[in-house]
Amino acid sequence: QVQLVESGGGLVQPGGSLRLSCVGSGRTFSSYAMGWFRQAPGKEREFVATISTSGRSTNYAVSVKGRFTISRDNAKNTVYLQMNSLKPEDTALYYCAARTYYIADAETKYDYWGQGTQVTVSS
Repeated sequence: QVQLVESGGGLVQPGGSLRLSCVGSGRTFSSYAMGWFRQAPGKEREFVATISTSGRSTNYAVSVKGRFTISRDNAKNTVYLQMNSLKPEDTALYYCAARTYYIADAETKYDYWGQGTQVTVSS
């Protein structure tokens, strides 16, 4: 089992950048594939990015590809989401999630979730 805590959200102007962090508890963090999801007001939660246990494989939603980068540091039990060129439509509550072994873009395949960190992109 793993507990996840996100941080790094905030208010940023369009075109700006933020880096989200998600720290996982436990000694088996490196055995979990990690994902980032987001939920905007009035909308369903959607996939953003995922990364394999080693960090060598990643996948992104079309809407963020080329602007967001997911990475991980297993020594620190942490996964990151670097968000550049932010747009107002990126405003959402961002969640990290964990599942054993393989990357996935479906939220139903993830077993553990954090509480979320709010990102607001506005001038």
